[in-house]
Amino acid sequence: MKIRQIVYSKSFTKKLERFSKKDKEKILKKIHIFWQNPFTPSLKTHKLTGNLKNYWSFSISVNLRIMFQFAKQGTIAFIDIGSHEIYK
Repeated sequence: MKIRQIVYSKSFTKKLERFSKKDKEKILKKIHIFWQNPFTPSLKTHKLTGNLKNYWSFSISVNLRIMFQFAKQGTIAFIDIGSHEIYK
């Protein structure tokens, strides 16, 4: 799948701003990898279940995830970023 565009929810953008410069660099590096191939094994991309069955997630680190949704053809919507708490 070729990603043409990533859009960011207001919640995602607000939370991203709170991270340290070092963490932001790590996050942006993973987003770049995601842009190239959302299913790169190191990202551990997976579909969520239950109430979140319309969403997917990938790993930034052991404790940090990005929750996203496939929108229009080639568009990804980043919904939330954080620990496993984002799933609650």
